[in-house]
Amino acid sequence: MAKPKSVFVCRSCGYESPKWNGRCPSCGEWNTFDEVESAPAKSASSRGGASRAQSAKLSLLKEVDISENSEVRYSTGLEELDRVLGGGLVKGSLVLLGGEPGIGKSTLLLQICDSLGRDRNVLYVSGEESARQIRLRAERLGVSGETLYILAESDAQTIADAVLSNRPDIVIIDSIQTMSISELNSAPGSVTQVRECTNLFMRLAKSEEIPFFIVGHVNKDGAIAGPKVMEHIVDAVLYFEGDRNLSYRILRAAKNRFGSTNEIGVFEMTDRGLEQVENPSQMLLSGRPSGVSGCCVVCTMEGTRPILAEVQALVAKSSSNLPRRMATGFDFNRVWLILAVLEKRLGFYYGSLDVYVNIIGGLRITEPAADLPVAMALYSSLTDRPIDDGVIAFGEIGLGGEIRSVSHLEQRVAEARRLGFTKCIVPRHSLKNLTRTSGIEIVGAANLRQAFEAVKQH
Repeated sequence: MAKPKSVFVCRSCGYESPKWNGRCPSCGEWNTFDEVESAPAKSASSRGGASRAQSAKLSLLKEVDISENSEVRYSTGLEELDRVLGGGLVKGSLVLLGGEPGIGKSTLLLQICDSLGRDRNVLYVSGEESARQIRLRAERLGVSGETLYILAESDAQTIADAVLSNRPDIVIIDSIQTMSISELNSAPGSVTQVRECTNLFMRLAKSEEIPFFIVGHVNKDGAIAGPKVMEHIVDAVLYFEGDRNLSYRILRAAKNRFGSTNEIGVFEMTDRGLEQVENPSQMLLSGRPSGVSGCCVVCTMEGTRPILAEVQALVAKSSSNLPRRMATGFDFNRVWLILAVLEKRLGFYYGSLDVYVNIIGGLRITEPAADLPVAMALYSSLTDRPIDDGVIAFGEIGLGGEIRSVSHLEQRVAEARRLGFTKCIVPRHSLKNLTRTSGIEIVGAANLRQAFEAVKQH
């Protein structure tokens, strides 16, 4: 009997090589190659290529039914989740939900079973828990489970046969790292098993138009464990973010074929499970100190939703020859850039001082509109002059010290007005895009010096 051939696969990107390499030539990661047995190639006759080619059915794009009566999307019962998915769960889609252990992935999926199960059959497949354990967790979360079916199984082919015979409307796989195909000589969670199991569920979802939720664990680097190619197979990749020691969770889409990847969902972990946070701005600003230097409020856009968050900066005398620079929730390199602009253009010296920047509430801001409030918080902490509680700012900072315009100015100002802010510092070039300014004072600043002067005059 011939010995099965083996290949080496990178667990980070899925690159295959006939020999072991210390460093992956595709992604550049070190010590990521695992040896796996390659599946034997099938001949064209065994695959039935000719018969399949004859039976393939072509459809005109304009004849595909996507009307409202065809019920293309399912509502999960959680508006925050529907927002991230782009309006609901699409028929035949494959959604990958990732996050750290204990962050709330299984809790979220079991909670939506209560809403989806009111008029649809839901199959919850678990390779980590028994049916009794799932029942205990469902009772704690208040999930009735009248049309919720449980299957404690880790064999992917057995699960596929159960789906084909029972035809549920929605399938949840918890988790993909515990699934395996018996024909493959590798352990569950390996590169080959994860990839082939995902491919099996993908073909099943597309052929039967059954939406699948797949739970994926993350590794120490924060990426979903298994080959990177798994994220290319699925239709949507959702990440649960947040500190396990804090009660708030943020659901963000890293990939979505049926919606925007800029939307986020905000949840709060309670004794009864995850609860939706309908007003994230009010949550992020709760407990904001009054009359303390180094604090400023920013309005960032997460998709179509404006969210207000507090930026805090602390500038202190350093006790070492190499001052520290730390940033939480904000780009570390961007902090260095803002500090360089403040030193060069305005003469503020931070070279011998420790600088700490923090976004309160566990939110991570990536858009350039947070440059101006970060600079104002750094200025406030350096001069020990508090910024008034009614002031909010947003704008991008250029290397010349100028404040560049930002998008969605109208929505940002409206959200600030709704939450009771009285003064808004915005880029001067963006004032032409404002049509409603009643109820809040709008100050246009062309550069950082004018923005700091506006804070002094308040």
